[in-house]
Amino acid sequence: MSDRLELKAQITTEASGQITGIAWPYGTADRVGDVVEKGAFAFPTRLPILWAHDPAEAIGIWEQITDTPEGLTVKGRLLIEDVAKAREVHALIRAGAVTGLSVGFVTKAATPRPRGRTISAAELHEVSVVAIPCNPGAQITAIKAATPATIEHHGDIAPMENENLNPTQEAAPVANAPQIDLKAFDVLRARLDALEAKAARPGVAAPAIVAGDAERKAFTRFLQTGELDTKALTVANDAPRFVLAPEDVSSEFVRNLVEWSPVRSIADVRSTTSHTVQIPKRTGITNAKWKGETAAREASEPTFDEQEIAIKEINTYVDLSQWMLEDSANVEAEVRLALAEDFGQKEGLAFVKGGAAPEEPKGFLTAPGIAELKNGHATTLSPDALIRMAYSLPGAYRSRATWVMSGATLGLIRGMKDAQGQYLWQPSYQAGQPETILGRPVVELVDMPAVADAATPIVFGDFKAGFRIYDRVSLDVRVDPYTQATNGLVRFHARRRVGSDVVRPDAFRKLVMAA
Repeated sequence: MSDRLELKAQITTEASGQITGIAWPYGTADRVGDVVEKGAFAFPTRLPILWAHDPAEAIGIWEQITDTPEGLTVKGRLLIEDVAKAREVHALIRAGAVTGLSVGFVTKAATPRPRGRTISAAELHEVSVVAIPCNPGAQITAIKAATPATIEHHGDIAPMENENLNPTQEAAPVANAPQIDLKAFDVLRARLDALEAKAARPGVAAPAIVAGDAERKAFTRFLQTGELDTKALTVANDAPRFVLAPEDVSSEFVRNLVEWSPVRSIADVRSTTSHTVQIPKRTGITNAKWKGETAAREASEPTFDEQEIAIKEINTYVDLSQWMLEDSANVEAEVRLALAEDFGQKEGLAFVKGGAAPEEPKGFLTAPGIAELKNGHATTLSPDALIRMAYSLPGAYRSRATWVMSGATLGLIRGMKDAQGQYLWQPSYQAGQPETILGRPVVELVDMPAVADAATPIVFGDFKAGFRIYDRVSLDVRVDPYTQATNGLVRFHARRRVGSDVVRPDAFRKLVMAA
């Protein structure tokens, strides 16, 4: 049996911190063969959201837990305004770096199977957000204790085996096994309730970022005075005069980029440590032929090539008054927001139309090799052309494809119907879910061209498979308190290194306004 990545949980989150997911899907066995029957879980009305099963890392609260035919469904919210770790996890989920859920429960009743158990009764104690391995050959696994009285964690850790354990009998405690204090979860619930009450209090504004830990205090002091504390701050290896922002600042910066440059939310975003990335590509396949029993066989060899994605740099600077730096308790947030707006706008344009200048990343709209379909009219969108465009894409890509266009183009499509009088566009009926065209989601990109003669206003494709973004440096900041001092200003220099390109042209289709 070949290894494959099994997703044992599904998870989505919104900008407000609301989070939903399937904590345990029914109908399938996990890696060790365990199956949980529908209705087996007993659970309270609310549970804490933990990070990686750590009772000390409560990041939110599950407010709604329900049994559905698909699985154990959970809905809650991350306390992004009150808990720093919740903001970090929220940014990782929205960036696609963390996608998993994992349940912690106590088994009450189970029967043996040829491999594993069928669990018919279990007491749910917590549902954690966990990281999913990026290696496509890895599997989500589980950890199991040897006694039914201990909590089992399914979803992200390798299993512990006990060859002498009979599934039909109660197992003896494992020697030196850590004991889990179930009362700790009640303490966590009380803590979350207190935070919830504080956030809901009338007249309470969103809390300012408090420089409470050593890194954040040192970074704030660095921005205000230029004083570098090398014990608390990290200096970039490839740029010794640049300081890397603390971890939670960088996470917030990435989140803002997604808002300004939504291409990131649908593309395949990765990290690199090099100035270029070489991607091997197969450009031909073998050529097998039907032959008789004794007929001579013919050789064939696939052909290969390489694609290079160069990492580019975007940089700018921001001037802030000395008074603002002295009086603002949130100075690093001011710098971050100003840079995020500028960087996000420039990146969004480059990911769509980039590549015209050698200093820019390459965009999908100008990439060679993407098939073009004519609209049939130079200035009026045709609904039939959109249908042809969708079904000209191979099925493997079409099932995961996304429409991208400007808001003006989307406004034109909202009134279009097919030959049976059905609207092509359909609204979203669930919070956090996008609106659709012909059953596939649509994302509005402000940098897409408008409908005009010879323009390309619409692209349809599988961006996860076909468009790659590589991040080399997330955020570097350098303070210059001297050159603008006569004007009462402090200058902050910032840079970011990123590259992008289309890696699978066959995963896209472009609509050209032409007869």
